Amino acid sequence: MKNVFFYNTVIGRIGIAENGTAITDVFFHETDKPEKSAIRETDLTKKAIAQLTEYLTSKRKKFELPIHIDKGTEFQRKVWGALKRIPYGETRSYRDIAEEIGCPKAYRAVGMANNRNPISIIIPCHRVIGVNGKLVGYGGGIDIKKKLLTLEKSI
Repeated sequence: MKNVFFYNTVIGRIGIAENGTAITDVFFHETDKPEKSAIRETDLTKKAIAQLTEYLTSKRKKFELPIHIDKGTEFQRKVWGALKRIPYGETRSYRDIAEEIGCPKAYRAVGMANNRNPISIIIPCHRVIGVNGKLVGYGGGIDIKKKLLTLEKSI
């Protein structure tokens, strides 16, 4: 069973879930709460929100948290792995990610995998933009995506 707790941040309410050893979910909508989870603040969720708060106030560029992805297809996991390699302050297009994982024509599927990223912000799906530089799609909404990219000064 996972523990999940909700925190108010400068970009809105964020849910953080953990499995006892690692962060498994970071999400923006309470309806995205993992099934079979208890509302309980833990040392690990406290550590995660402390690091997220530092990130959101420009005091942290890299997260130092154990994470564990317990869902997704092999393709989605490849995409999420590529997202983790996008440096702070930089962006990539969906096409760039598709090429990086060896599926150059799968940029639409990359978009769908990006949308299903279970650990938002920490796995930086907000750093993926349209090939023309346009901000498209984000689970937390385009406004939050824009705020995160502005915070990182990459737009």
